[in-house]
Amino acid sequence: MKSLFYKNKRTKKSSYAFIKAPLFLLLTLTCWQYSLGSFLASDFQAYVDSLVPSSRLGLSVRSVKTGEVLVDVHGGDFFTPASTLKTLTTAAALHLLPLNYEPQTTLHIEGSIKNKTFSGRIRIKGEGDPNFSGRFYTDAFYIVRNMVDSLKSLGIDTIRGELFPDTSYFVGPRRPDHWKSNYYDAWYGAEVTPLGFNDNCTLIRLKPGAKVNDTAVISLLPDVGFVKIKNELITSNNRARRWRFSLDKNEPVISFSGNIGIQVDSSDLVLPVRNPVSYFISAFKTALKDAGVTYIEDLKMHRGIEIKQFVFSAAPLLSLLDEINQRSQNLHAESLFRNMGHVIAGEGSLEGGKKAEALFLNQIGIDPSHFQVFDGCGLSPRNKVKPATITQMLAYMARSSRSYFYIESFASPGVGTGGKRMLSLTMPHQTRFKTGYISNAHALAGYVFTMAGDTLAVSMYLNDTGKNPDSKAKEVLDTMWSRIVEKSNDHYPSLLAAKSLWLQGLSVEGLENRLNFFSKAMINTPYLLGPMGESYLDSVESKPLIYMDSVDCVTYIEHALALALAANEESVFSQLQQIRYFNGKIDYLHRKHYFVEDWLGENVFTKIRFMEGDTSIIRTLPKKDFFASKKIKYTSENPQTEIRYLPYDASIRFAQKPSDTTGIWGVAFVGTSAKIDATHTGFLVLEKDKKPVLRHASQLKKKVVDQDFGEYLRSRKGKLPGVVFFNFLIP
Repeated sequence: MKSLFYKNKRTKKSSYAFIKAPLFLLLTLTCWQYSLGSFLASDFQAYVDSLVPSSRLGLSVRSVKTGEVLVDVHGGDFFTPASTLKTLTTAAALHLLPLNYEPQTTLHIEGSIKNKTFSGRIRIKGEGDPNFSGRFYTDAFYIVRNMVDSLKSLGIDTIRGELFPDTSYFVGPRRPDHWKSNYYDAWYGAEVTPLGFNDNCTLIRLKPGAKVNDTAVISLLPDVGFVKIKNELITSNNRARRWRFSLDKNEPVISFSGNIGIQVDSSDLVLPVRNPVSYFISAFKTALKDAGVTYIEDLKMHRGIEIKQFVFSAAPLLSLLDEINQRSQNLHAESLFRNMGHVIAGEGSLEGGKKAEALFLNQIGIDPSHFQVFDGCGLSPRNKVKPATITQMLAYMARSSRSYFYIESFASPGVGTGGKRMLSLTMPHQTRFKTGYISNAHALAGYVFTMAGDTLAVSMYLNDTGKNPDSKAKEVLDTMWSRIVEKSNDHYPSLLAAKSLWLQGLSVEGLENRLNFFSKAMINTPYLLGPMGESYLDSVESKPLIYMDSVDCVTYIEHALALALAANEESVFSQLQQIRYFNGKIDYLHRKHYFVEDWLGENVFTKIRFMEGDTSIIRTLPKKDFFASKKIKYTSENPQTEIRYLPYDASIRFAQKPSDTTGIWGVAFVGTSAKIDATHTGFLVLEKDKKPVLRHASQLKKKVVDQDFGEYLRSRKGKLPGVVFFNFLIP
């Protein structure tokens, strides 16, 4: 078998290139010219070795419907998952928490109110809601202002006492263990706190000064008077962007130096804020001031009893899932990880989250030891997963009652972290994925939806990429993922063509009229021997499951009959598979290979037609040898088949007489060999007072044609014992 990827003959380098072409050309090249098998692990491994040498590939492709692993490349080895670990965090949360779960922030009013002045303590208890930001609202202050409005609803215009942040809901380090130190200086490494504001980050806008050598203008959005800027950034006479910044290790101080060109309009960057709980309190104070509420800090003020509490939730669980899986927001993942730990294990910590995930894995039948977890978002390089275990988990989630919410939270081409990935896919709606990247580790995990009605759970890892460019590693993963999407949907264009043709015949009624319409519509379709197979579902014939670009004699009548019988355009595909396979089970063993024995003998859509002058013969068909040649064991006895047919001379006489009826029958031509039952088939088109016409996919004429029935019979003289006639039925 040829590779899933072809060797690039246009370059002198011995490299492999993914076929980037319109899908119809892709199908022609990969399925016909190169006669591909089903997914082969060796293809993927060879492709990786050729483009990102020395990298370690882990790959698992699993059928959700059957649980069968279709591809395995080191599926039982441990790999660093990067952000694809979020698929575990979100799966466990969706499984263990109620759908209406919402992290809460509670405002506890502890003291007394007199003459519009509150005296005491306002305790703000956070339960890890990461959405006090502008992600779902008009600005980052939206929920904070609602909290202030609640205070004002009690008649308060002055607060004397303390604003107290209650952070007891989370325990343990706010900077997760095992993260690399430089992560804490990036927005994606913001500290994890149960009370937070604006993703625990600030947007910094840099603008040149009014003239060369002026200090640059640096502003904060939002600015709550908490973060301090040390500004040594100088305006230069060019378009330079040669600035440097550093964050104090513990204090909310950010220093800038270097140059910014006077011709630069502005430039933005997002950086984390140290001490994010105090950042939240500063934002709360800002909201108080904006609302005209005076705050007088007095830490000695007695707090008193609780007289009122207000509860706020910025976004529910399902919204959190989107932020985590589509946009890969680390703070959201870490917060949900700890929230789940608190709710399920009684501890809002790393250990609590791990206990909750272990409970989830045990409940779905997966050994928790197959995961080595050190955080909830995947930033730790110590996190390890097994590709086959990930697809096992993904398959379970796809079968669960909450599958829709889980799968739809993933990214896709043009959406979320897939915004710039796999955009050339002809069918981007057929896949959802979670991306992942940290140093030397690239990953994709998610789903591929097949037109055959299955869903594939896929996990794909490139670790130890070393000196290979990150862009190349990402391209390799995208190419392999795209190949899985396209191979498992290789009949997609033909299915669209079949649906379109079905709609053209919408007004045609009656099975024979519909058969006549659709069989006629396919006249001039090119003939190609064996144009269909079992696609990715079987390694023997990996051609598409439906193919309208070319047909052979059997697939021609199968397509026309499926179109005629289908109740609507959506059922054309399933109807075709019911005609083509025993019980619609798609694999080479269950295909109806022998026309009289299998296709007619086991088909509820046809019935042998008795003709005057019929005779019959018994043949033993060598199915054992037939399947053995494909390395398939056929366990039943070779069938003895009665072939009832009209002998050649009688068939000639029938063909020469004008028909006394109008309709459309089926015909099969008996072979001379004792090892086969029929060698060819087609439609017999009857029109009153006219000679019968054979409508068939002709190997000689290389297309579907209408041909005088007698002419065809005469061309087969001496090679054709007789003809089997049959009718088409609606079961």
